[in-house]
Amino acid sequence: MKESDYVKETLRVNEKQPPGGWWNNARQVVSPNCDARPTHDVSLLLLHAISLPPGEFSGDAIEALFTNQLAVGEHPFFAEIAHLRVSAHLLIRRDGECVQFVDTDQRAWHAGRSYWWDAHHLKWRTALNDFSVGIELEGDDITPYTRAQYDALVKAAAWLMAKYPQLNINRITSHAHVAPLRKTDPGPAFDWAYFRQRLASNAVY
Repeated sequence: MKESDYVKETLRVNEKQPPGGWWNNARQVVSPNCDARPTHDVSLLLLHAISLPPGEFSGDAIEALFTNQLAVGEHPFFAEIAHLRVSAHLLIRRDGECVQFVDTDQRAWHAGRSYWWDAHHLKWRTALNDFSVGIELEGDDITPYTRAQYDALVKAAAWLMAKYPQLNINRITSHAHVAPLRKTDPGPAFDWAYFRQRLASNAVY
C-alpha cells in the first residue's frame, strides 16, 4: 500500500471512531486510575507486558488490577501488588482481544519512574505518562507473542499514529528502554523487527 493510500484509508477508518480517545476495536473496561494530561501532547507509545499470576495467561486478574478489584486471596503474588494504583490505555490479550481502560486523551498510570531521550527535541524527558500511550501485551519476557497480538498491535498503533500527528514509528519504545534498572518488558520474546515491518506496511493478514 502506498503511503498516500495508507493515510487515506486510516483517515477513513478514524472518521468512524467515537469522539475522544476510545477505540472501536476494543472492549471498554473503565479504570479509575487516570487523570487529565497537562497538555495535548501525545507523542510516545510505550509497549509493556503483563501476566497475572506471573507466567500465566487468561483469567480476569489484569482487568481486576487495573480497576482496583484484585482479590488478594486468589494468589500469593496478588497481595504484593493489590495496593498499586496503575493502568494502561490498552491491553492486548493472547487471542488478540483488545481491552481499553483509559481514554487515550487522558493520562494512564503505566510508565512509573522513567526517562526517554526525545531525539526530535534533543532532550531527556521524564514524567512520561504525561505524553505517552501505554499498551500492555499479555505475556512475559520469554514466551513468544502470538500472531493475533501482533495483528491487533499493528491496528492499534496505526490508529494512534493517525489520531496523534506527533506520534510516529520512531516514537514507539519499550518499558525496558525507559526504565532499564526496573523493567525488562516486553522482553526478548517481542519481535521488534517483525512488528516494525508490519506497521510500516500496515499489513494485517
